[in-house]
Amino acid sequence: MKVRFPHTYVIIFSLIILSAVLTWIIPGGKYAEEISMVAGEEVKQLVFQPVESQPQTWQVFGAMFKGFERQAGIIVFILMIGGAFWIMNATKALDVGIISFISYTRGFERYKFFRIIGVDNVVITLIMLMFSLFGAIFGMSEETIAFVIILVPLAISMGYDSIVGVAMCYLGAHIGFAGAMLNPFTIGIAQGIAGLPLFSGLEYRFICWVIFNITGIGFVLWYAHRIRKRPERSPMHVLDVHWRTKSAENTETIAYNTPLSAWISFGLILVALILFSVHYPMTELKIGTSTPWHIPAIPIATGLFALAGLVSLLRTVHYYILNLLLFTIVFLIIGVMGYHWYIMEIAALFFAMGLASGLAMGYGGNRQTSLFLDGARDIVSAALIVGLAGGIIVILEDGKVIDTILYRLASSLHEVGQIQAVGTMYFIQNVINIIIPSGSAKAALTMPIMAPFSDLINLSRQATVMAFQFGDGITNMITPTSGVLIGALGIARIPYDKWVKWIWPLILTLFILGFLLLIPTVTMKLNGF
Repeated sequence: MKVRFPHTYVIIFSLIILSAVLTWIIPGGKYAEEISMVAGEEVKQLVFQPVESQPQTWQVFGAMFKGFERQAGIIVFILMIGGAFWIMNATKALDVGIISFISYTRGFERYKFFRIIGVDNVVITLIMLMFSLFGAIFGMSEETIAFVIILVPLAISMGYDSIVGVAMCYLGAHIGFAGAMLNPFTIGIAQGIAGLPLFSGLEYRFICWVIFNITGIGFVLWYAHRIRKRPERSPMHVLDVHWRTKSAENTETIAYNTPLSAWISFGLILVALILFSVHYPMTELKIGTSTPWHIPAIPIATGLFALAGLVSLLRTVHYYILNLLLFTIVFLIIGVMGYHWYIMEIAALFFAMGLASGLAMGYGGNRQTSLFLDGARDIVSAALIVGLAGGIIVILEDGKVIDTILYRLASSLHEVGQIQAVGTMYFIQNVINIIIPSGSAKAALTMPIMAPFSDLINLSRQATVMAFQFGDGITNMITPTSGVLIGALGIARIPYDKWVKWIWPLILTLFILGFLLLIPTVTMKLNGF
C-alpha cells in the first residue's frame, strides 16, 4: 500500500503538538534587560533569567486562534490580494498580457545567440535577478505574495509548472535576502546593535550575493529545463491542472475594445495622482540609512502613467489594465523606498488596482463585490494555514521556552576555535530561524548576546553579523513557521511537502556555501571585517 505524505495542515498541527511537548521538557526562562554603569555611562545588556515554565496542554487547540491574531496582517493581505486579482483576472487582461509576452519573447529566437542560451532561460534569470535585488536592497519578502498570482500563470504558459512560478519571485527575493547587501531589516538592525558602521563590509557581501544567485538561478534553470522536456517529472504535474485549465481558457472570445468606462477609470486615477503629486512634489528615496535621493518620484510616475495610459487605451482596455498593474508595481517601489510602506499600504494599493480594473471593464458594484468574494474564497485556504503556522510560535512563547532554547544554543559556543565558533553561530541562527522567522526580531534578540561574545574569542563582529544574515535568510525558504512562505505556497496551491522535496537540495547546497563563505571572514583580511 502506498504511504501518503501528511497534508500541510497535519504537518503544522503536529509541530504545534511537538512544541507543546517541549514546554513540559525544557525549563522556562527569559531574557531581561539590565542596566549597568561602565565608565560612568549606562550600558544595557540582556541577561538570561530562569522562570517557571508554563506547560501547554489544551492551548494547542487555541493556537490557531492566537496564530490568526499574530499573523493578522499577512492573512488580511492575502485575502485582499486574492480578491483584487480575481477582479483583474475576470477582465482577461492577464491572459492577453501573457500571450503577448510569450509571442514577443519567441521573436528573439530568430537570433542565434538567444537560440543557443534559450529565450526562456533569459526571462527566468532576469526576473529572478530583479526580485533578488529587491530582497538584497530593501528586504522584499511579504511583497512577493502578490506576484505569485502573476508569475505562476506565466510559468505555466511557458511550459513549466507552479514551482517555477514561485521560484521566480519568492525564491529569487529570498536568495537576495540571504545574500543581502543593504537590507535595513536584517543587516541594518544587526550592525546597529553590534556597534558597526551601517552596511559596512559591502564588498564581500556583494560577492556572496553573486555566488548565492548563480547557485539558486542555476538550480531553477536546471529544473525548468528538465520538466520542460518531460512534464511528468514535475511533482506538481497533476496538481497544476487548476493553473493549466485557467491558462487554456479560450482567449479568442475576448473582445478587444476600449469602452467609455475605461476612459473614466483613467481620468479618475489621473486626477488622484495629480493631487498626490501636488501634495508630495518631492520624495526622499533611500536604501537603509544611505544618503537619500530627493527626486520628484510621484510627479514623474504620474506623467509616465498619463502617457502610457493614453497609448494603451488607444489599443484596447486590456493593455490599459496591464498598464495599471505595471504602475501599481512602480508606486509600490516608491512607497516602500520613500514612505516606508508595509503590507497594509501595499494591500490597499492592490485593492485600488483591482477596483480600477473592474471599473475599466464597466463592472458595477455588485459584480465587483461578487468577484472579490470569489477571489477571497479561492485563497482562504492559504490564509488559514498562515494562521495555523503562527500557532507554533505562540505555544513556545506562552510556554516560556523560546529564550531558554536560545540561551542553551548560545552557551554551546564556549571553548571552541574561531572557525568552529562562527560555524556554530551560523548553525544556531539557522535553528532559531525555524522558531523565530522574523529577521528583525531575531537580530534584536541574538545580536546583544552574540556580538559581545565574539569579542571574547577575538572574532570579528562583522563575521557574527554575517553568520546571522546567512542563518536568517537560507532557512526562510523552508521553515514552516514563515507566514510568507506558507502564504506564497498556499496561493500557488503547492503542498508544503512537495515544496520541501523540491527545494531541499538547494537549501543544503546554500547551507554549505554559507559556511564556506564565512571562513574567509575569519582567515582573511577583508574590508570592513
